Amino acid sequence: MIDRREFLLGASTAILLARLAEAADAAPDLKITRAVAFRLPLKRSKVAGKNARLDVHGDTSADRMVRLYTNTGIEGLGNCRAGEKEVASLLGQNPFDLYRDDERRMDGPLGAGTMPLWDLVGKVLKKPVYALLGGAGPERVPVYDGSIYFADLLPQYADHWQDRFREEIDMGRDLGHRAYKIKIGRGNKWMERAAGDDRDVAVVESIREHAGPEILLGVDANNGYDLEGAKRFFERAGKQKIAFAEEMFPETVEECLQFKRFFREKDWDTLLADGETQGQLDVFKPFIEAKAIDVYQGDMNHFGIEGILTEAAWAAEQGLQVAPHNWGSLVGYYMQLHVGRAIENFYGAEHDPLSTGVLKADGYSIKEGRATVPDAPGFGLALDEKAFARECRVEVDVKAP
Repeated sequence: MIDRREFLLGASTAILLARLAEAADAAPDLKITRAVAFRLPLKRSKVAGKNARLDVHGDTSADRMVRLYTNTGIEGLGNCRAGEKEVASLLGQNPFDLYRDDERRMDGPLGAGTMPLWDLVGKVLKKPVYALLGGAGPERVPVYDGSIYFADLLPQYADHWQDRFREEIDMGRDLGHRAYKIKIGRGNKWMERAAGDDRDVAVVESIREHAGPEILLGVDANNGYDLEGAKRFFERAGKQKIAFAEEMFPETVEECLQFKRFFREKDWDTLLADGETQGQLDVFKPFIEAKAIDVYQGDMNHFGIEGILTEAAWAAEQGLQVAPHNWGSLVGYYMQLHVGRAIENFYGAEHDPLSTGVLKADGYSIKEGRATVPDAPGFGLALDEKAFARECRVEVDVKAP
């Protein structure tokens, strides 16, 4: 008589074999015949000011994109920073030869820029990417507005900066946000230290007063403090019920642990978030092992889908969460949402309020602080061909012989 464990193992193996067979049989003759790399121009709904390290970020950005054509007429589209040689090497290949369904990853020459391949495979299989990645996350993904920069240091708002922050909170609320990340660290570069620290506290207090007690607020110092300065800031601002503290100082395991002990001593629920500047995944391992950081923020476009899923799997083993860094990228935001829809330890997606008339993205919306993710095949994105021809700068256009 077969026991329950053997039955479940056999059932899961059968499902896996069926999925592998489905992938192998989906399009045996599918070939990539053309690859076009281009810049997708993006526009913000406002000027993003300075942060603790960088000058004014402005109201424009761009995504580096790749469009893959096939002999079947199905196309793949997505964010991709790979070079011309790597993109061109896809010509003549069947994307299913690169797809590792059993491992939920995509191999090949694009490095972290596999989004166009995931989009293509999803369209062929008629499944959303989040389903290909497991679909274990919530139906609606938590999201926060990451655009509250140093508006008070922009000349046009200098004499009424409190009003400007109230306006920006209302702008986010109108988009559906119920969570905000506030940039702090003015004393690192732009103001005298004490005056900058005072302003950081005053901004958080002003925003909390306007937003109300139920709105989630986090702070991000872009490493503009040291450990002792971060403690001083929270001694003054911690009563504002801050949900997470991001990049307060250059992260080390010992100092992060000290900061977390400080939070516990104050009986605060504030989570420590960090990791956006790291270039290698292995850097996170000692932090995860020590539980020195609560929320890991590897960059969405730098590490790609596979990298963030790896980071998330490591974090999950220790009961920790991920919230991929995403700034200046609209399409990276859509990638985040599919990852958030796919895994259980996703804290929240970072939203930079960008838009474009070139890209159609039906089914993505924010309501009460959570984002919907469309059930359309792939990422559910499409190009307006006239706008594409008019507004996008093509950088690579290669065709199979």
